[in-house]
Amino acid sequence: MKNITVIGAGTMGNGIAHVFAQNGYKVSLVDVSKDALNAALSTIAKNLDRQIAKGTLSDDQKLKTLANLNIFTSLEKGAEHADLVVEAATENKALKLKIFAELETICPDKAILASNTSSISITQIAAATKRADKVIGMHFMNPVPVMKLIEIIRGYSTSDETTARIVEMSKKLNKVPVEVNDYPGFVANRILMPMINEAIETLYHGVAGVEEIDTIMKLGMAHPMGPLHLADFIGLDTCLSIMRVLHDGLGNPKYAPCPLLVNMVESGNLGAKTGSGFYTYDAASKEKRVSDYFRK
Repeated sequence: MKNITVIGAGTMGNGIAHVFAQNGYKVSLVDVSKDALNAALSTIAKNLDRQIAKGTLSDDQKLKTLANLNIFTSLEKGAEHADLVVEAATENKALKLKIFAELETICPDKAILASNTSSISITQIAAATKRADKVIGMHFMNPVPVMKLIEIIRGYSTSDETTARIVEMSKKLNKVPVEVNDYPGFVANRILMPMINEAIETLYHGVAGVEEIDTIMKLGMAHPMGPLHLADFIGLDTCLSIMRVLHDGLGNPKYAPCPLLVNMVESGNLGAKTGSGFYTYDAASKEKRVSDYFRK
């Protein structure tokens, strides 16, 4: 597998494209927005410059990485020669099903179709195709160029051959693949998101403030980032989407999203990407402070 198509030029998509291109794969990055694609290339170039500054990458390697990248606004043109597709679109089931149904008609029969979904059923996604044995989950962690883990999710019909090929490819990306089965939230988010939701519940019920909750989890549990800060970094809309997948899929009230999380998403305060969540973020200085809403 040498020709890789990555769908979605957002934070995860450009990180996935970066990693494949840096490891010698030819990458087609696809997005409906040309502006998003140009922004992705700019982000990848900046991240490569950071690697050069740290002494982990040469100028020549940067040029080779960028030469391995091509951008497309047409899914048909971007995926027609793909050996592997990694879908990294918005965490929306209807959108993903639509994309995979289109990929079924575009991609060569041999192509493996992977999703970077953080919670949506691979089995349901595979049902939109006629190659369920070649559909698999590749859940990269953010930031993709830095984080080692790839959560490999087998759908109900994913073949042993497909799984083995993706595990081997993941190792060639200098990642650590960990295989899990297809249940709501998989492993990473089935454990992480209820913890984040409980931190939001703790704030909602007035047990402690934003900084206090984050400080306790950082200093008491050795977490590198507090759960409320992490929620902002992930995106509160993404957190809410995953909690709803857990709640709907497992039918247990303990997975019900906190009303505060729901209200914040409905108000448009989605975290770092909108400049305001549990903290407010200054794009120029990259500093954060507790949101005025929680300082009342």
